[in-house]
Amino acid sequence: MDTTALGLAVVAIDPLRADIAASLSTDIAAVETVWRTLTAAGIESPGQSYDFIRLWIEDRGIPAEDQRFVVGTVDGRPVALLPLHRKTVRGIPVFTWFPGAHAGCYAPVADFKTLAALGPVGRGALWRAMVGQLCGADLIYLRSMPTEIDGATGLFDELGSTLAVETLYRSQYGSWEECDRLQRSKSRRKHDRQQGDRLAAMGEVGFEEIRNGGDMRCAIETMFIQRAARFKVMGIRDPFVHDRLTDFYHAMAAAGSGVDVRLHVLRLDGAIVAVRYNVVDNDRMFCLISSMSDDPAIQNGSPGKQCLLRVMQSVFDQGMRVFDMGSGFTDEKRHWCNVQMPLRQHYIGLTGRGAVIVGVHQTFQKMRAHIKANKQLKVLARNVQSFVYRLAGKRAAEAPEKSD
Repeated sequence: MDTTALGLAVVAIDPLRADIAASLSTDIAAVETVWRTLTAAGIESPGQSYDFIRLWIEDRGIPAEDQRFVVGTVDGRPVALLPLHRKTVRGIPVFTWFPGAHAGCYAPVADFKTLAALGPVGRGALWRAMVGQLCGADLIYLRSMPTEIDGATGLFDELGSTLAVETLYRSQYGSWEECDRLQRSKSRRKHDRQQGDRLAAMGEVGFEEIRNGGDMRCAIETMFIQRAARFKVMGIRDPFVHDRLTDFYHAMAAAGSGVDVRLHVLRLDGAIVAVRYNVVDNDRMFCLISSMSDDPAIQNGSPGKQCLLRVMQSVFDQGMRVFDMGSGFTDEKRHWCNVQMPLRQHYIGLTGRGAVIVGVHQTFQKMRAHIKANKQLKVLARNVQSFVYRLAGKRAAEAPEKSD
C-alpha cells in the first residue's frame, strides 16, 4: 500500500508487524549521531538543531538528571527523537522543550517520511513507547508544534491532546523577483522608496551580512540595547536580560559553534540602526531577534523595515527557500510572509495531578488567545502587565543588595 507524504511516494508500514520500541538517555552526546542523521535533510526550527540545544544546555548549566533524550525506533532503526528538559514551573515538575519561547516553533526530531508511512496507528504506538520512557514529572508540555511538515499533515496528531493558539509566519519563494512581484504592489514599492529616501537624507546608509567568527560583538550588544529600549517603552519584561541569555547568543555566533548565524546590520554614517539575528540550516533561514534604533528622528526613516527590505532582496538569491519569521502577527509578516502555519500546544498528563494541570493550562491558553484577539482586552492586559513590571522593578531597586 502506498501513500504520498512530503511530496514523495513511501511504502506504508504495517504497525502490527513492525517492531516499535524506545530508549532513553540523559547524555546529549550519546544521541548526537542519531540526531544529526535525522536532521541531515533540514529542520523546522533551530530548536531541532543539535548544536543549538547543546549550546543551550551548556549556557544554562542544565544538569544531566534534568535532561531527557528519548529515541523511538521502528524495526531497530531510529525514526524519532524527543529532546526534553525537566524543569520545575511554580513547584510543578514538567517535561518540555529546552529553549522555551526562544524559537518560532518546535517538533520532535524525526524521519518524517517514515512517520507518514506509519499511519495513525503506528505513530500512536511510537509516541506511546517514547512517552513510556519518561518519569519524574507530572506532565509533558510541548509548545508551538506545526500541524504540517512540508505538506504532510497530522504527523503529531497522536502525541497527546492539542490546542491551537498560535500561527507561524514564513516567506517561501524561489527568488527575490518572485517575492517582489507577489508581495509588493506598486504603491508599496513607492512607500518603501520614500522611506529609503528619508533615511538616506540623514546620512550614508550601509548594509552588511556578518557570519560566525566575524566582528559581531558590537552589533549583537547594540541589538540587545535596542531591544531593551523597546521592551521598556512597551512596559514588558526583557527576557534576554532578565534570563541572562545574551551570552548564549554570543556563543552561537562564535566561530566553530556549529550553528550557522547570519547577522544583518543596517548602518547610518557607520552607526548601527537596525539588526536582524538569523540562524541558517540548509535552505532555510530563521529570524530569532530583530531590533532598530529608538531615536525618533531615525525611526522616521523606518530603519527596521529598510533593513528587512535589504534582507529580502538578498536571501532568496543566496539559495534560501524558506525565511521563517516566527510566530505572532506583525506588520513585517503581513508585508512579506505568504505562508501561515497553525501551531498547537501538545499536552500529556503523566500523573493524576498532571491531568488536572493540563486542563487548567488549556483553559488559561484559550483565555490568553481570546485576549490577544480582542484589541480592547489586549490593551487592558498590556497596561496591567506594565504596571506589575514597573512595581516589581521599583521593589527590586528598593531592596538591599545581598552579599555573595
